[in-house]
Amino acid sequence: MAKKIESPCVSVCQLSGGLCTGCGRTVEEIRHWKAMKRPEKMKTVKRAEERLKKITRD
Repeated sequence: MAKKIESPCVSVCQLSGGLCTGCGRTVEEIRHWKAMKRPEKMKTVKRAEERLKKITRD
């Protein structure tokens, strides 16, 4: 059985322009996290990581 995908939440919930500056997810991604299937969660985590890299570079 596949390992569970943990939420990328780091309990620093601050939204800026519809994006959480703590985990890098959009409001919609946060809202739908529990209903997402494993592949969608994996893609969401990847996108969130990329967003956080971009935020920290700016």
